[in-house]
Amino acid sequence: MKKVALTLSILITIFACKNDAKTVADSTTTSDPISTVKYPSDVIPFMDKWKILLGDGTYEDNLVNFQKDDFFYVENDGNTDWVVYKTPNSGITSRTSSNTRTELGEKKHWIPETGGKLTGTLKVQHVSTTGDATKASSYSVVIGQIHSDEGHENEPLKIYYKKFPGHTKGSVFWNYEINTKGDNSGRFDFSTAVWGHDFSVTGTSPNAYPEEPKNGIALGEEFSYEVNVYKGIMYLTFTSEGHETIKFTKSLIKSEFATRADIPEQVLRVYANRDKGDGVEREIAYAGEINYFKQGAYNQANGKSTKSETYDGDIVKQYENGSYAEVWFKEATVGESTAPKQ
Repeated sequence: MKKVALTLSILITIFACKNDAKTVADSTTTSDPISTVKYPSDVIPFMDKWKILLGDGTYEDNLVNFQKDDFFYVENDGNTDWVVYKTPNSGITSRTSSNTRTELGEKKHWIPETGGKLTGTLKVQHVSTTGDATKASSYSVVIGQIHSDEGHENEPLKIYYKKFPGHTKGSVFWNYEINTKGDNSGRFDFSTAVWGHDFSVTGTSPNAYPEEPKNGIALGEEFSYEVNVYKGIMYLTFTSEGHETIKFTKSLIKSEFATRADIPEQVLRVYANRDKGDGVEREIAYAGEINYFKQGAYNQANGKSTKSETYDGDIVKQYENGSYAEVWFKEATVGESTAPKQ
């Protein structure tokens, strides 16, 4: 009897231990922070259509259930989940640029005649607080692009946000870079203001800033853009609560800058010291040339051209001292072009 009782006691103890272990395991699974991670692809589900270059120079082709702390992740502002794109003033960059980026690159490529559509609703949270005010790229970040993948690999569209130190309001503008005829030494950007100033408005000295734009956009203020390239024509729409909706139309298949007489005064002024004001564009602009969309944070501040502080490339120090760009998107789409609304 004693042996039977002892055996029964051992079995009960083993069973109880197994149940306790299962309870602990279930509790660990439920509370495990890994199981509650929210990825950028959970917030904006089009991530399967993109690859990304991050501000530390790393690439990733599969963005479903992917994030990277300090560069590409999800934040909640108390009401809404946002996808964060963050990148320092100095880091490892792409082969065609000296500026860092945490930026999506569209996997699908297209020609302007076929086109496509990109939308985004965002708020810029931070731009570099250091730079040379006489340099047009200082204190700015590109938040959307069309990039060519042929020829000179120029950019028929770059959408910017820029804010000078000490200003409350910043500017949203877009640049068109010509598809230069001949070699690319004469390339230039022509800039158009949306809200606030355009690219050409700079300071009179490295630390002297222009007047703050009265109709600008503040850091943390939400706005949206739509880029619709339909049958070779680019249709741009910008919206923001409390601001006038602004629309533009620009041909990507017929140049406005095909002769020297067509070069705008803005270009001659901005590029006067770079001897690039005499370039012209090929007559058919980007017709038949492969392009693709980009979206995120393409930091325009760097230690060379804008004289922005980089802390010898130390990313932690840059983040601690305002030497970075940070952009939050809550909605975005990419897909086929659509006939513009009349």
